[in-house]
Amino acid sequence: MPGDGAFEAGEVVLLRRKEHESLLLALSDRPQVLEGRGVIDLSAQVGRRPGGTVEWAGSTYRVLRPGLPDLLEHLKRSAQIVTPKDAQYLLFLGGIGPGAVVAEAGAGSGALTLVLAHAVGPQGKVVSYDRRPEFLKIARENLERAGWTPRVDFRVRDVAIDGLDVGELDAVVLDLAEPWAVLGAAHAALKPGGRVAAYTPTYNQLERTVRAMRETGFDEVRSVELLEREMHVGAGGTRPEFEMLGHTGFLSGGRKG
Repeated sequence: MPGDGAFEAGEVVLLRRKEHESLLLALSDRPQVLEGRGVIDLSAQVGRRPGGTVEWAGSTYRVLRPGLPDLLEHLKRSAQIVTPKDAQYLLFLGGIGPGAVVAEAGAGSGALTLVLAHAVGPQGKVVSYDRRPEFLKIARENLERAGWTPRVDFRVRDVAIDGLDVGELDAVVLDLAEPWAVLGAAHAALKPGGRVAAYTPTYNQLERTVRAMRETGFDEVRSVELLEREMHVGAGGTRPEFEMLGHTGFLSGGRKG
């Protein structure tokens, strides 16, 4: 769907009132009930382009097509998520782009799943594994809210024990407590030249993961840590913010020769 194309019934839209005050919901051609908030009628927006307004509950909301930051902001969480700064670099390490076929092990709340689904686009595919059905349920709900469930195949599976049940993959992304236990299966499932990317919170996990990557036959192995610091921008008073987003995890990647 082009970013400036007309809205269609069933499409997910963003109702934005001001910074950090917005709603994410599917566009309907009839009034719909928002639990605990009342009834809203967006039927007049079907067929219109983004940027219009709607009056609701005494406020004016602009109707927009949501981007990835909006989807992540409205994410329903059940577990610690991979932060955007780390998720985007995992895409780089995995060489993941439009049309790619990717396996993700460790769906969690679906934050990384959203980023992967956004990256592969409508022509790509994400196979998302988790051994806990309750996590997959929440991840699936978050993808449904984004309207991207056709891009993702959710599977209940302990890949550390049972391996991957797909092949010819462009990339495998691991967000597990023991990613080294999956590297053999990942190597077998990847196309020649395919890539693996792993997120590990601790030094011990990092060391064991990288060692296993090399022993499994991956090359071009590298690891990084990303730190994020916002800037306070003002006329004549621009400076770094005093607080920053420091350590969240180590990011490692390798390539199948």
